[in-house]
Amino acid sequence: MAHAPSTRHAFTLEVELAPPIDVGETPHGRRRVIPITGGTFSGPDARGQVLPGGADWNLVRPDGVTHLWARYTLRTDDGHHLMVTNEGWGTRDEASVRRISAGGGGEPDGWYCRTNPRFEVGEGPYAWMNHTLFIGDLRPPAGLDRVTIVVHRVT
Repeated sequence: MAHAPSTRHAFTLEVELAPPIDVGETPHGRRRVIPITGGTFSGPDARGQVLPGGADWNLVRPDGVTHLWARYTLRTDDGHHLMVTNEGWGTRDEASVRRISAGGGGEPDGWYCRTNPRFEVGEGPYAWMNHTLFIGDLRPPAGLDRVTIVVHRVT
């Protein structure tokens, strides 16, 4: 019988963001594009920089659930590039949204945001990421200019 899966910390992303571009209400909900301008990541599996040029094409559905779909690129300290597609779901209470917008941070009790980061990597020391499952925990941000995503590797 196979053992139950477990997780372990892979790395933590500190992602810097530009102000959201509000596309507006669409047939699917309120669409926003949140440009990624840089950042860093570090942990036991990898460390390096978040490269500018990606974005989160974020959709707040009519039921209040946020669908996140982000694409961006990481460069490891040893010079390898990791392409990321990070998709997930988030819910939050309005009090947390007001605190975040005012720069006061969110409360973990009123916040849920989990993602499934998928990696596309060339040959080399990070090729194992092409066939490994990851879970991301997007923490309540302290403001609108950055987010923290704790990435766990499913073992």
